[in-house]
Amino acid sequence: MTTNFTNNNDANAMNPITEDDIANYLANTPDFFERHAQLLAQVQLTSPHGNRAVSLQERQAEMLREKIKALEHRLMDMVRHGTENVVIADRLQRWTKGLLTTRDPRSLPYRIAVDLQSLFLVPQTAIKVWDCGSEYLNEAYAQWVSDDVKALATSLTSPYCGLNSGFEAANWLPEPQAAMSIALIPLRPDAESPAFGMLVLASPDAQRFNAEMGTDFLERIAELASGGLSRLRP
Repeated sequence: MTTNFTNNNDANAMNPITEDDIANYLANTPDFFERHAQLLAQVQLTSPHGNRAVSLQERQAEMLREKIKALEHRLMDMVRHGTENVVIADRLQRWTKGLLTTRDPRSLPYRIAVDLQSLFLVPQTAIKVWDCGSEYLNEAYAQWVSDDVKALATSLTSPYCGLNSGFEAANWLPEPQAAMSIALIPLRPDAESPAFGMLVLASPDAQRFNAEMGTDFLERIAELASGGLSRLRP
């Protein structure tokens, strides 16, 4: 008669204890170090700031300092972004004031583009408005707009920001060859209507207007400009 015995050593050899097992045990046994308090003083870890050995308490203190430093950086970023937003909001308010105080509709497109350039430090700006009333058709902003550009403006559901890849609308700028990055901002009475105009912002800096930037601010500009320019339409 043969008897098979499986001892604990054989079981452990088949299913060795892993680091995860140890971590789970310690996490689920909070009183372990109360029963073995002497281990806390004996544990030696490697410092992340060198190869020297440090105690568990010292390593915990280093981790806490690193966490505090990361939180400080996040707080500084929040303060910086908050300050930038206040500056942008102030400029937007001044630009909107110019929009509202311009009495002559004929000069409104020029005022929109010029104020954007000066207040927001945009190197080049241009604007075109089509489907204007007959009394405005001789203005520069109401001329030389192709059907392709009109179709492009209508197709944009949000402002385009990115490299100037030879857009026809870039030729509206005083120096189109200097426009490395560009923002194309369609103007329309509402989200469902075809565009009746387009704002162009351009910079020699290829990163000034890029695909990763948010367009919320530019969309507000488009809404305000479109509302003001409704006075030019028949």
